[in-house]
Amino acid sequence: MKIIKSFFTLIRWPNLLFVLLTQVMFEYFIVKPLFHEAHLNNVLNNFSFFLLTTSIIFIAAAGYAINDYFDLNIDLINKPQKLVVDKTISRRWVILWHLIFSFLGIAIGFYIDFTTRTMFIGLFNAISVFLLFIYSASLKKKFLIGNVLVSLITAWAILILWWAEQYYFLTYQIYAGLDVHKLFRFSFLYAGFAFIISLIREVIKDMEDVEGDRRYGCKTMPIVWGLNSTKIFTLVWIVVLAAVLLLLQVYVVFIGWWITALYGFFFITLPLLQVFRKLLVARTSNDFHALSTLVKIIMFTGIVSMIFFWKPI
Repeated sequence: MKIIKSFFTLIRWPNLLFVLLTQVMFEYFIVKPLFHEAHLNNVLNNFSFFLLTTSIIFIAAAGYAINDYFDLNIDLINKPQKLVVDKTISRRWVILWHLIFSFLGIAIGFYIDFTTRTMFIGLFNAISVFLLFIYSASLKKKFLIGNVLVSLITAWAILILWWAEQYYFLTYQIYAGLDVHKLFRFSFLYAGFAFIISLIREVIKDMEDVEGDRRYGCKTMPIVWGLNSTKIFTLVWIVVLAAVLLLLQVYVVFIGWWITALYGFFFITLPLLQVFRKLLVARTSNDFHALSTLVKIIMFTGIVSMIFFWKPI
């Protein structure tokens, strides 16, 4: 039982549930309704969508496993209570699970390409595996580039569903009822939100882990710039995101989506402003850990908002 618990800790099962929820919400509350409105079947049927989501989850699990493999010494300092590598799961098994999950994620991607009208899903999955490996082995310890890479991959978890419908985007003139531009707007709206909120959280996590990172020669932003400058960088991104969200909420009020606007304001924007306020006075690792958790909650409420954007009450 301890081994099973450690295995699920290794692959970060709550984060994998986030990936699953994001893709299910986007597919069934945004993509499929748009195609249904145009009386079309989208490229991914239910089974193909299941396979695509499974491949993304496998790749994410592989990334978490290899990250813990390379972070063993740092985690001994930053979070010894959560350590599973070399404690309950050997490093050899961690590598094996990384290889298994990576292979399955890539293989499923190529299978989807061969059985549907998608393009390059297998190739993109292979690139994601490679980038996550490089991130864990090296880029995570570099200034900012690792944070940006993780944020881009997080956004890609949404954009890959948009990409999967390329068959219709290339021939949409034939299907006059399909609002391709609306799908584009929704896709990049949520991908943009995912990128910025992930970047905010990644930098906050670097501030939380600064002690262990500094001891092992990492060059993360808090180490290179110092805590105060890193806070300013993060606060600027919070202001940018909050401003964009407020503009969107004003817009949806003008088109009569009051429930959507109220939800966005109380469950996304206000908590984001709370992060801003608490970050100003944060000093300890526990402070930054609490902020990281709050940002994760905002990610969740952002995902749930997909219901309102497609079917405003």
